[in-house]
Amino acid sequence: MPKNNSIKKVLVIGSGPIIIGQAAEFDYAGTQACRSLKEEGIEVVLVNSNPATIMTDKDIADEVYIEPLTVPALEQIILKERPDSILPTLGGQAGLNLAMEIAETDFLEKNGVKLIGTTALTIKKAEDRLMFKETMEKIGEPCAASLVVNNVEDGEEFARKIGYPVVLRPAYTLGGSGGGIAHNVVELREILENGLRLSRVGEVLVERCIAGWKEIEYEVMRDSNGNCITVCNMENIDPVGVHTGDSIVVAPSQTLSDKEYQMLRTSALNIIDELGITGGCNVQYALNPDTFEYCVIEVNPRVSRSSALASKATGYPIAKVAAKIALGYTLDEIKNAITGKTYASFEPALDYCVVKMPRLPFDKFISAKRTLTTQMKATGEVMSIANNFEAGLMKAIRSLEQHVDSLMSYDFTGLTDEELLEELAIVDDRRIWKIAEGLRRNIEPAKMHEITKIDRWFIDKLQILVEMEAALKQGPLTKELLAEAKRLEFPDNVIGQLTGKTEREVKELRDEYDIHAAFKMVDTCAAEFAAATPYYYSVYGSENEAEETTGKKKVLVLGSGPIRIGQGIEFDFCSVHCTWSFEKEGYETIIINNNPETVSTDFDIADKLYFEPLTAEDVESIVELEKPDGAVVQFGGQTAIKLTEALMKMGVPILGTSAEDVDAAEDRELFDEILEKCGIPRAKGQTVFTVEEALKAANELGYPVLVRPSYVLGGQGMQIAVSDDDIKEYMAVINRYHQDHPILVDKYLMGKEVEVDAVCDGEDILIPGIMEHVERAGIHSGDSISVYPAQSITEKIQKVIVDYTRKLARSLHVIGLINIQFIVYQDEVFVIEVNPRSSRTVPYISKVTGIPIVDLASKVILGAKVSDFGYGTGLAKKSDYLAIKMPVFSFEKLRGAEISLGPEMKSTGECLGISKSFDEALYKAFLGAGVDLPKHKKMILTVKDSDKLEAVDIAKRFKKLGYEIFATRNTARVLNDHGVLAIPVNRINEEAPTLMDLLLEHQIDLVIDTPTYGDKLKDGFLIRRTAIETGVNCLTSLDTAAALLTSLENSDTEHLSVVDIATISKEMYGDMK
Repeated sequence: MPKNNSIKKVLVIGSGPIIIGQAAEFDYAGTQACRSLKEEGIEVVLVNSNPATIMTDKDIADEVYIEPLTVPALEQIILKERPDSILPTLGGQAGLNLAMEIAETDFLEKNGVKLIGTTALTIKKAEDRLMFKETMEKIGEPCAASLVVNNVEDGEEFARKIGYPVVLRPAYTLGGSGGGIAHNVVELREILENGLRLSRVGEVLVERCIAGWKEIEYEVMRDSNGNCITVCNMENIDPVGVHTGDSIVVAPSQTLSDKEYQMLRTSALNIIDELGITGGCNVQYALNPDTFEYCVIEVNPRVSRSSALASKATGYPIAKVAAKIALGYTLDEIKNAITGKTYASFEPALDYCVVKMPRLPFDKFISAKRTLTTQMKATGEVMSIANNFEAGLMKAIRSLEQHVDSLMSYDFTGLTDEELLEELAIVDDRRIWKIAEGLRRNIEPAKMHEITKIDRWFIDKLQILVEMEAALKQGPLTKELLAEAKRLEFPDNVIGQLTGKTEREVKELRDEYDIHAAFKMVDTCAAEFAAATPYYYSVYGSENEAEETTGKKKVLVLGSGPIRIGQGIEFDFCSVHCTWSFEKEGYETIIINNNPETVSTDFDIADKLYFEPLTAEDVESIVELEKPDGAVVQFGGQTAIKLTEALMKMGVPILGTSAEDVDAAEDRELFDEILEKCGIPRAKGQTVFTVEEALKAANELGYPVLVRPSYVLGGQGMQIAVSDDDIKEYMAVINRYHQDHPILVDKYLMGKEVEVDAVCDGEDILIPGIMEHVERAGIHSGDSISVYPAQSITEKIQKVIVDYTRKLARSLHVIGLINIQFIVYQDEVFVIEVNPRSSRTVPYISKVTGIPIVDLASKVILGAKVSDFGYGTGLAKKSDYLAIKMPVFSFEKLRGAEISLGPEMKSTGECLGISKSFDEALYKAFLGAGVDLPKHKKMILTVKDSDKLEAVDIAKRFKKLGYEIFATRNTARVLNDHGVLAIPVNRINEEAPTLMDLLLEHQIDLVIDTPTYGDKLKDGFLIRRTAIETGVNCLTSLDTAAALLTSLENSDTEHLSVVDIATISKEMYGDMK
């Protein structure tokens, strides 16, 4: 069927802020689909609340709305833009839920808008637990015995009938939110109460637990004619019971017999046919390893995390094809963009092995539970491609950037055999390391399989890696042994450790024996047809397929690796824009990255893509082959910056700010000299290495002080110390990993934090805007509410900030981007830190001001001058719009994590509120982050002593809004003394009713709890955790509370305006090409 010509203007719904369970894969899918629709001459309107994405860029869609993903906002946009269709299958669960909500009203019919790509009925059949079960029964596909319940009693009864353990899955939630496995009635009650609250429809599925079966996924495509294909099948190394997003996944599946493979493939095609899905779909199975029994776990009638993986693993552009199918095309009419010859109806075939590993956030949340269950915890993932599974696993491990480089990275030698076997029964992120330790001790593989239910095949593969460790230890390092170690992708530094050589010596030995990486091409069809868009992976012991290209100048762009707290999708935005800019300037572009969820690893962004770990050794293999004319490191976050020195040693020129100048900004003494020369004040501080030095420094400066390691991103390991005990505790945490760099101890100033990003050409600067944080200094900039343009700073202070920025940029010889954080304290400006690279605010400030700073920075790197761009120099003129960036957290996914905010970053994503009025922008920002008040008009207030007087004013304002205030005894006394009626409530360890009881009655809207330091075990921590786990908004800073009040006092919730950000740059600067 050719294209449906009645479709002219499509509204695409994005997935909103990045949270655990819904990361950058939807940015990638959405971007690819928008480009695919525009190819067909369709006008594309995009709505997404996340400003950090490439998808919300004026180059990707025709009209771009960074608005809260709510029905009223969507209705406003539809009335304004009048699209004829909505494409809801690219925005993950958030997009689907929103489409369902609006489809349940008659708004779409009234306005002549239809859903394309899927129907409301299809979504219902797949998402509604009961309809799904009925549909499966109808076509004879087996499901686990289950019952949908909407209260705890029915759940208990059914669990008694089918026997524990049982799995609980709430309807219409994402990444297994609120779900889990219950082994007894106590656990059942806890998980069920939580799940019923989180489900959009208050339903939870209770089902027989098939934990221990193999988990297999199929990614399938279908068009409106009923043509179906399987794009890829994948196998989770972890058995059923661990969310697939937290599992190590391998594609194609490795342990299925042909009979099993065909049986599940037939079933997947059956299901997609019955559901009538048009586009991409993901089917998850549990397969009994001993019989041919299987069950369908779930079906996602949309593009999912697994489809991003399947796309990157096979080179089959699922989102692009799904968008074309939504327009009415059939699979045999759509060309495969990678080969340019075959059609989309041709099933991909793989002659390599792909391994995906999750990036978990336990390095940020030391107190969180590490166990993995059916609720997802990973913030991102890495993928590696190799020609054998062992090599793929080794490459994936070193891609994680988690201080791990082999199966020896976690030390379990201190455990007895019994303890090790007990540890194996605990499902956490270190399981494969524990199995490797067991193999080193000759514990029976069969015994470990029995405990973990991980297939023997995978355990045998780990055995091969462990045997190689032993062979290297024993020596001698012959040519054959070295070649075999490299075929298994042992990195040089690990071979060095095992053989008593340095990394360099191993490399020299490889050169002598000519053992080098060869690069193979991903071509979707096992080399049956030539591929037109090269993307490569490395193997050892094979011939090279990467074509040498000469003629154009080449630039190497280093990506930012897996998405993690502190380094998110913003850096991917910067990498992609930089690549596009260099391409426009006539360069050949090469990207190295290992994150399958991102736009930068899409097949057609750079001229060449290398899907490799971002380590010095892996990059060197590529450099030796490609011989680039320069590398850009300032757009890939800390990952890319860390490789600067290594690149220089390889003889690759660093384009933009030089490495010495990056060092000068990080090196305390060099930086102090520069500040002194420029006459810029900073908080007093000292550098220390030991606990004794730290204590001495802290006492000389006077508490409170800020303690942090140098060279970090996302405030890792930063803390505010108020006593000697704090210093001792923090130094112990910081020194867990070997520190090459000193630790900084600074006087802590309680001022207003202000931030700028600027483009500098060595002389002039351009600052698109000054951003101000709502929360006082001491909360990480990534976790603060940020306002553009700054509201409370005077003209005079603004001039000082511009002057300091210019001086610093010149002194550091910045060519490209610089990010500076200032504190305004008692009408004086202090510098906190300077980063001569792109920062996480770059995408948001670009979109709001209409100044494309990454493109400008890329041009400056190539020699352009800031004054040539037409935006002027210094501080750019203010936009007519106010924009407020609101951080978004995923605390409810991480049991036991401390949620109070401080100098270490904890947010996973962000959303934006934009408007011509401050109050509306603020209200929309809170709405986008899911803070939708008031509901019950009851709140809990408990603050530390130093905040009590300030809390009085906040309490008064909440009273005016009609809130009933409950408070702990001391806080209540202060409030009542100042004429604000507050009801005192007992602390948690006193007799009932306590604060906990109040929270569990689900009548509370909001908890404001400002923590005292180090109360991890005390009441405050429990109150904050309980609030988060019962879905109550919890604020830990009075500044945030004041901002929320402002938005509640002044919001006109009925008539929200919507802003098309694609027009801002035109309004401000006319048509600039």
